[in-house]
Amino acid sequence: MAYREVGMWEILEVLRRIGRGEKRSVVARATGFRRKTVRRYVTVAVELGWKPGLEEPTEELAVGVFQKLRPVPEGGRLGEVERLLLPHRARITAWLARDEKTDKRGLRLTKVHQLLGREGIDVAYSSLHRFAVKYCGFSDSRRFTVRMAESAPAEVAEVDFGRLGLIWDPEKGHNRVAHALIVTLVHSRHQYVHVTHSQKLQDLIDGLEDAWIFFQGVTRRLVIDNLRAAVTKADIYDPVFERIFNEYAAYRGFVIDAARVAQAKDKPRVERNVQYVRENFFRGENWLEIGDVQRGAIRWCLEGAGMRIHGTTRKRPLVVFENVEQAALLPLEKERFDPPFWGKYKVHPDHHVSFQKALYSVPTLHVGKTVWVRGDTKLVRIYFGGELVKTHERQAPGGRSTDYDDYPKEVAPYARRDPDRLIGEAKKRGKHVGAFMEALLSGSFPWAKLRQAQKLQRLGQKYSSRRVDQACRRALAFDLINVRRVEQIILGNLDRVDLPDGHGTETEVIQFPLRFERAAESFSHQHTEGDDHGGSQTITEDCSETPEALGHNTHAPRQGELCQESEPR
Repeated sequence: MAYREVGMWEILEVLRRIGRGEKRSVVARATGFRRKTVRRYVTVAVELGWKPGLEEPTEELAVGVFQKLRPVPEGGRLGEVERLLLPHRARITAWLARDEKTDKRGLRLTKVHQLLGREGIDVAYSSLHRFAVKYCGFSDSRRFTVRMAESAPAEVAEVDFGRLGLIWDPEKGHNRVAHALIVTLVHSRHQYVHVTHSQKLQDLIDGLEDAWIFFQGVTRRLVIDNLRAAVTKADIYDPVFERIFNEYAAYRGFVIDAARVAQAKDKPRVERNVQYVRENFFRGENWLEIGDVQRGAIRWCLEGAGMRIHGTTRKRPLVVFENVEQAALLPLEKERFDPPFWGKYKVHPDHHVSFQKALYSVPTLHVGKTVWVRGDTKLVRIYFGGELVKTHERQAPGGRSTDYDDYPKEVAPYARRDPDRLIGEAKKRGKHVGAFMEALLSGSFPWAKLRQAQKLQRLGQKYSSRRVDQACRRALAFDLINVRRVEQIILGNLDRVDLPDGHGTETEVIQFPLRFERAAESFSHQHTEGDDHGGSQTITEDCSETPEALGHNTHAPRQGELCQESEPR
């Protein structure tokens, strides 16, 4: 039989009217009950100790009447659903229970509802839920929640990405999805919206930097979603954050607090704002491109969302922010964060690492080893074993930054192609070595003789610097600018000839006249008059010339020999 369940307040209203002396028929018409029902309420109340007209009925009395007159279904206190499900109680309990051996959770109640439906046990899900809670020890923790204490001003901000919709991208020439990075201050509920086409780490940092500039300060704690670009390993107790984002948090001075995976209640203020931003701000507008959306978002944060009466606080977020929270924010003293790039690279045999298509030198000690490289828009820092080993200015792709001091000392001058440095080092070894090096590296292309210059340096290590200096003195005297001839002078002990025994004083090197040297006039030709193209021609030699004037390519007569004329040609 169908029945209508009456509430406690309706029973209390009936008892109050009867206590004031109203007739049952009048009370029945006023409350909608039948007179028989009114009489039954009064009878039960009297049985429970109520004295009509002498005492005012209480809520406890009305509850007692309600519980005593509450209709009981047929078959005792069991309902139809309970009678249907009780034979399956053990199976339902087993399905929902956690396996202690494997520590696996049981089936969801929705799955149990499906399994029962396949067997023809058709009950409402809400009825099954009540039965599982009453008989199977089932409890749904999601049915209960608590409100946390309000955070202090500037204590925490919540961050989340949300999809806005499609907007035109003039660079790509087609529509692209626009995302909103929403930063909400928990205390005042004031927020900032950063619009972007992607959800990479660079977009997250750029959005936060713009938000801190917008708020003119930084909060002490930041609650973020488990964004892959920022959280390397999601963990309820000890999450691992991406290296660059961790460095950014230390740079700005806030603590990262990652929400649990798939737990929207860990950041409820910003979670509900995603839908609010999309529906109240973005949809229904005619946006040109992403820059237009960003400008509109800033206006909306100040004039729209900032000046509304918030549904929870019943205050205007912008007013609370300006009056209370803004002064408590951490000051924004440092310049805008320059996001670096970290990577592992191997040092090549040429003393360089290739970092983003540019080369940077590393000391010889680390050749062949793997180093960490950190590069931003200004500097490139190279680390080995956690220690900074080299710093370079950032180079464009295809560029190279080489510190020649990273090379071994014996090859650094050659790599530099710096004649002045070689000459300076040679002068330290001796005056004549320096002069020889100057003569060797003179000319338009001195680096063409760099190998000889290196060999001259090695001679000083192989022989004494004094012998090399004297050999260079002799070579300069005879104009022998060749390092191999210098070594031959040393090997032939010719560097000692002009030196007195046991003394270090220098003796002048005397150059004798060359045996076959001639005067320039001896090479002039006399042609026969009138014979322009041939004919006999006689060339005479001056036999009275001294040996100093004899040429190199003729057989000059020795002393005591006769001088003969040459045969006519």
